[in-house]
Amino acid sequence: MQESSDLKNIMLILQYDGTNYSGWQVQNLKYRAQSTEHRTQTLEHSCKKNIVTIQGLLQEKIKKITGEDIKVIGASRTDAGVHALWQVASFKTGTRLGPSVLMRAINANLPDDVRVVDASECTIDFHPRFSAKGKTYSYIITKASSVFINKYAWHIPYFLSCDLMKEAAESLVGEHNFSSFQASGCSAKNPVRKIEELKIEELSSMDFMTFNINAPIIKISVSANAFLRHMVRNIVGTLVEAGKGKVSPARMAEVLELKDRRLSGPTAPACGLFLEKVIY
Repeated sequence: MQESSDLKNIMLILQYDGTNYSGWQVQNLKYRAQSTEHRTQTLEHSCKKNIVTIQGLLQEKIKKITGEDIKVIGASRTDAGVHALWQVASFKTGTRLGPSVLMRAINANLPDDVRVVDASECTIDFHPRFSAKGKTYSYIITKASSVFINKYAWHIPYFLSCDLMKEAAESLVGEHNFSSFQASGCSAKNPVRKIEELKIEELSSMDFMTFNINAPIIKISVSANAFLRHMVRNIVGTLVEAGKGKVSPARMAEVLELKDRRLSGPTAPACGLFLEKVIY
């Protein structure tokens, strides 16, 4: 192992389509499932012949280029099926290759659904997760089926009231204990998080490449200092229940206060969730 003074810290900006991946983090399946949710996830993982994660893929490709066993650290440990428009990662290396050369070499070895869009050298103490001041996740709900966006959205063909969803969302903004929206198995020691902004937009169409697709969508964007496991997806699932009229907006504050995951709504599918931005 090289001395730290001989190492440089390389920061990567990544985009990826998470559809075919088991999330960001390298999986350790040798654990005892403590809940129904864990047992289900373990069964799903065990049914896959090859469990591929974004972190594992990058580490494999970088080793091929530099010959080093390195650890790539990500700003956010996105779940299986979740996408990233702006994931930040870093790794320490003793290679003499510069950032731009590394970026080209990594991209040449990566599959088409994962891409390094920028690479630079950062300070040796930079940590993508601990140095971050906040993150923004966005979730897409589509009201009309479209072959071009169905893979990246939760298709809900019936009416949702955005006004009710916005009213329900008001209770979540600010610093709160989000235990009611925390998935089991979350490693966070403190469930208190601060949501800076929760924005719900109703759009009549969306742009795809150079085309405008007439598929009405609801975009839910959540900016916070940090997130608990499945927190955004559980919030979205509960807001959808409010939009259906099954949960009153006033009930949201009560669910938050009671700190019981069983009282909030279902977990929204992973396919509609995007890591949109990491703030430093």
